[in-house]
Amino acid sequence: MASSAITPKFVINPRFKPNLTHRFPSFFKPSLAPPRKGAAFLPTRAALSRRPVYIPNRIDDPNYVRIFDTTLRDGEQSPGATMTLKQKLDIARQLAKLGVDVIEAGFPASSPMDFKAVETIAKEVGNCVHEDGYVPVICGLARCNKDDILASWEAVKHAKRPRIHVFIATSDIHLEHKLRKTKEQVVQIATSMVTYAKSLGCEDIEFSAEDAGRTDKTYLFHVLEEVIKVGATTVNIPDTVGYLLSREYAQYISDIKANTSGIENVVISTHCQNDLGLATINSIEGAFAGARQLECTINGIGERAGNASLEEVVVISAFNPTSLGRRCYAPSKTIYKEAPSLLLIHTNPKLLSSSKLKDTLSSSVIFLE
Repeated sequence: MASSAITPKFVINPRFKPNLTHRFPSFFKPSLAPPRKGAAFLPTRAALSRRPVYIPNRIDDPNYVRIFDTTLRDGEQSPGATMTLKQKLDIARQLAKLGVDVIEAGFPASSPMDFKAVETIAKEVGNCVHEDGYVPVICGLARCNKDDILASWEAVKHAKRPRIHVFIATSDIHLEHKLRKTKEQVVQIATSMVTYAKSLGCEDIEFSAEDAGRTDKTYLFHVLEEVIKVGATTVNIPDTVGYLLSREYAQYISDIKANTSGIENVVISTHCQNDLGLATINSIEGAFAGARQLECTINGIGERAGNASLEEVVVISAFNPTSLGRRCYAPSKTIYKEAPSLLLIHTNPKLLSSSKLKDTLSSSVIFLE
């Protein structure tokens, strides 16, 4: 590979010191230009222009990977990560400046304050045009019930690109001990609630099969097929308790692609927890297997041991553009300046964290085994 033929695309912060004995991907070359203050990787306008037109249920560029940031929702579940409305708004603005595709702004039904935060972000950030002409998707989480879904829609509908993210558990252990419902009942609830979300006027609906990593695959394929039929545009495959090894998670994505009718009509998403320290690599392996949305948080914060780290996912993606996507996202120090408390939050020890016992969504079934 002749370095003289490589066009510089990125400015590399001198504090970031890769092993330069490794070969760069085909279009990377360290630039001699001084870095812009506060940036690790800064895409040029040429790179930014590669972002495909946003269509909820597909990505026309097969090599493009959407970045879904859930710092303001899952990240806030980390002990000590509670944020004020102003902090949430400031972080959302910075995420939009970075070019993040989807911002999960919160869980509107969880509290009046969270509803107000999501609504404010939808109005002020969800209509802000990025320098490449892109407006971020603003997403609100909802359990599979009408009250949650309506609250989510009322909060996000002010954005140019609103999304409702509904979830319900699908693993046997969740069905038995948390939901106390049959598999058939869960399918009926999932499809009826996706249908309800669509009836409100929302055309961008993400469905998450909670604890997909421990769900019987044949049943998982069936659930996904049914929600796709009624209007889901993104299907998320959460490894909710950080249970799967990387090759196992990648195989899940591959099997879903091969065995789920209609899967070609939606975007597959990853959501990996970090209980075994594998959240980032599992997300990347999911992308190699065909997932085209990666869910992550700033600094990897989140419930229990945390999530895939935005910075890690971004830099790995940047150095593997052919396989993972042609858009490099730029983690910026300005995010941390807007919410200094985030700098003090580190992911909990993977296997020994006492905070796992305090988790509100998953702990009821994690320890039953």
